[in-house]
Amino acid sequence: MLHRSGRTCWKRFTGVLIAGVTTSAALGIGMAQGALAASFLISGERFQVAAHTLRARGVSIYPMIDVAKKGTLVPVVVLGFRKAYITGLCLSVELPVPVLGPYTLVLTGGERRRVEASNLFIDATSVSAAQANTTDIDIGVAAGAIRKGPINPGDRKSRFFDPNVFAQQAQSVFLADVRVTSVAVTAGTLNIPGLNLRLKPGRHRCF
Repeated sequence: MLHRSGRTCWKRFTGVLIAGVTTSAALGIGMAQGALAASFLISGERFQVAAHTLRARGVSIYPMIDVAKKGTLVPVVVLGFRKAYITGLCLSVELPVPVLGPYTLVLTGGERRRVEASNLFIDATSVSAAQANTTDIDIGVAAGAIRKGPINPGDRKSRFFDPNVFAQQAQSVFLADVRVTSVAVTAGTLNIPGLNLRLKPGRHRCF
């Protein structure tokens, strides 16, 4: 019975994995073609995003409330970049698998050639960097008055977007040794040289 149960679990696990990879590929194509809707429900799961360096032009930072599929409200800080260049990208999310225990989906890229993204939005619950250099920064600008960086169109239409809330904007930014805990990442275009996507048993977080 245990052996049969184990085989059935593996079949289901494989099916879920294939579906997940297929969906990820479809999302990637949709993002590259600008076909995805700007507003969507998040899963609510937190994942890690790390980078050796991040250089960006047209920067915005503003608070927002994301809505999980079950209706849970998740407060986040949105980091918006009109154009971003990333080296040493790592994204990891833990996936609990019945019977088998935790697995970690790890995406890496941009080691030899940098990752390039346009209209990149990171909905973060925590952000840290060893070094942060900005040019032409405005701290305390109203979110509705941001002009140097982008506002996610889906956020602007949301009932949770407050145009008068405290926000920041900058002409450019350089971040080193970036560590972000996020619930969602979207981009108009995303080019990841040296993409490597692995599903590894155990916990293998980016940081």
